[in-house]
Amino acid sequence: MFSSLTYDRDLLWSVARKTSGFGFALAGLILAGFWSPQIAHAETRGVIELYTSQGCSSCPPADKLIGKLAEDPSLVVLTLPVTYWDYLGWKDIYAKKAFTNRQYAYSRNRGDRSVYTPQVVVNGLDHAIGSNRRSVERLLNEGSLPVKVSIGSSDTELLVDVGASNSYRDAVVWVMLFRHKGSVAIGRGENRNRTITYTNIVRDMRPIGTWKGKAMTITLPKAELMSEDEMNGAAIVLQTKEGEFPSRILGAASWLDK
Repeated sequence: MFSSLTYDRDLLWSVARKTSGFGFALAGLILAGFWSPQIAHAETRGVIELYTSQGCSSCPPADKLIGKLAEDPSLVVLTLPVTYWDYLGWKDIYAKKAFTNRQYAYSRNRGDRSVYTPQVVVNGLDHAIGSNRRSVERLLNEGSLPVKVSIGSSDTELLVDVGASNSYRDAVVWVMLFRHKGSVAIGRGENRNRTITYTNIVRDMRPIGTWKGKAMTITLPKAELMSEDEMNGAAIVLQTKEGEFPSRILGAASWLDK
């Protein structure tokens, strides 16, 4: 699965910006310091997105590596299963077209045709084979996240703090809702008769705000966030755009309901 797919010029980055389950739109933008639950997580040094598929025979080593990398509290690690190998005999039960579109959009922004599985995208810019730990760590060491993002939690809400920057002025605040662990017994296709465990499986992704370089705080109700698909985690990703395409990630944080 390492060979690139045929480049699809009609496939646009089109993540659905639905508000079902987010009927509150936002609980609100409030002044920093208005509510201050305990925030307990390491400062994030990198974001790793794994594009994988249950129908890809090259993917299980990458899925396993992602599980190990997710144990590092300084990393935001996300699995985004794609749809384009479903025709091989097994339909990935976690795959979403929005994730396929996002992977293609990264390729368009880089100006290359590198869309494959397992592919890791680090900090929204560079990519590597998802099972190659040395390459992934090299990209992490070469990059940085210049804007501090943190997530606090009360019994009912998540509090997202996004820091200020003198160097960057415009980015989108995304929430990525995920299921921390999921094991799948695959009955057909290239991975038939294997049971594979996936980590931080994104089930929904939504833009929740626009950042203009100034510190901001967003509150989100936990009950509505975690209402479907056994979701028990959330990542906040502050990401720039180049035209309509996702680009550099400036900051990120993750939260897991333990």
